[in-house]
Amino acid sequence: MVVLGTASAVPTRHRNHNGYLLRWDGQGFLFDPGEGTQRQMLYARVSAHDLTWICVTHFHGDHCLGLPGVIQRISRDGVPHDIQAAYPAGGELYWRRLRNAAIFSDSKTIIPRPVFGEVARFPAGPVTLTARPLSHPVEAYGYRLDEPEGRRMLPEELERRGITGARIGELQHTGSVLAPDGSTVTVESCSEPRPGQSAAFIMDTRLCDNVFTLADGVDLLIIESTFLNTEAALAKEYGHLTALQAGQVAAEAGVRRLVLAHFSERYSYDDEPRFLDEVSQSYAGDVVIARDLNRIPVPRRDR
Repeated sequence: MVVLGTASAVPTRHRNHNGYLLRWDGQGFLFDPGEGTQRQMLYARVSAHDLTWICVTHFHGDHCLGLPGVIQRISRDGVPHDIQAAYPAGGELYWRRLRNAAIFSDSKTIIPRPVFGEVARFPAGPVTLTARPLSHPVEAYGYRLDEPEGRRMLPEELERRGITGARIGELQHTGSVLAPDGSTVTVESCSEPRPGQSAAFIMDTRLCDNVFTLADGVDLLIIESTFLNTEAALAKEYGHLTALQAGQVAAEAGVRRLVLAHFSERYSYDDEPRFLDEVSQSYAGDVVIARDLNRIPVPRRDR
């Protein structure tokens, strides 16, 4: 994941408005391009050609005002492939305004995918993209990406059955192969299930069931942490999470790597230890406090 911005409503000298690009096996998912995203892409050495999906959680400005620049850059750079754009269907008016916010030579490669209902799923190359509604003062959705389950070959079983060299590739491709002794060896007998990797992106919400559903068992969770718990009442009023709540979600959902983002302008880098302290009260896993232009890998999953 390439972090393009980590501020909430008001950017600071160190934090740009939101923007997160998740690269996944040739696909590029740009989440919530806030104001200044096009320039941040230059700093991060990210090209418009890297984008295959744009996913907007909701139409508050810090999550979408970068859309006109990104869309016009896609057109200006002549991106030849289709780019799917997922956004809350109830914000269609705002999508159209942002999509056509200025005069430019338009591109026909951007395909709208309005999201509605309790769950929406889209095939997205190597993954399935799922959207579920969250609890915010305006219509908002969180997103999750899931790879299909694969299989991990077991070297000791292959060796025991005499399957070597090109036979291994044939076994993986066809599902069965003849062993040197004339027996038939199936891929199931020499491998075990390997869960696909997964990631979730959750912005601007109070705690609700879908926060936990989206985060369930993911390898990488990017989640808003707008406030510290001293501002819990304010967070609830405005439909946001605290660092303490983000840690609780990660612990209950069994998240492998937790990335905190979307920080109120009231906090500086000096406050980062306070965020870590709150998270650690419930979550003992891997925690990253996102900063602009960070690159954060999805943890590898060997099993």
